[in-house]
Amino acid sequence: MKCDVITLDKKSAGSIDLPDSLFGAEVRKDILHRVVRWQLAKRRAGTHKTKTQSEISGTTKKPFAQKGGGRARQGSLRSPQFRGGATIFGPVVRSHTHSLPKAIRRLGLMSALSAKVKDGKLIVLDEAKLSKAKTKDLVGSFKKLGWTSVLIIDGPQIDDAFARAARNIKGIDVLPSQGANVYDILRRDTLVLTKAAVVKLQERLS
Repeated sequence: MKCDVITLDKKSAGSIDLPDSLFGAEVRKDILHRVVRWQLAKRRAGTHKTKTQSEISGTTKKPFAQKGGGRARQGSLRSPQFRGGATIFGPVVRSHTHSLPKAIRRLGLMSALSAKVKDGKLIVLDEAKLSKAKTKDLVGSFKKLGWTSVLIIDGPQIDDAFARAARNIKGIDVLPSQGANVYDILRRDTLVLTKAAVVKLQERLS
């Protein structure tokens, strides 16, 4: 499919061919859901923890005699029924990651790209470069283009001046082509690919 290419000044810079196999694939919401869950699970620290009975500080002495007191038998004040006692079946330090086949991850990225094309939210940029790292200038360009919630994916290397100018702008994310992922694509309203990014994504997904 043909797609127009623009510059940061909102001027035409020709057109580019986007392969239908990558940008015109079927949008699989079930696959997108699986990939996003896999990504977010990897981000979880898994450091939540409650103390078990063996970790609670306190005496191990039996609080009172087993018989004769008319009360229920107790073996320790560190039991969960007492104030300050242990938590039973509480969370422990663990990893939340789970495996996902590479083919599913690839299909998820293709579905995310195709979803943006289908919604008319994919824009191809000539290049994401600035002569000076001026946030004010970049904000003006984005305002002219009408970009408020955007993920910009560049080639293997991000222009340093562009990255520094964009990092303080709310709602703008900049990633290299190897960092393109389903979650970041879906969480922003508009997806902007540079021509270099299109080439690298074709190599990655072909």
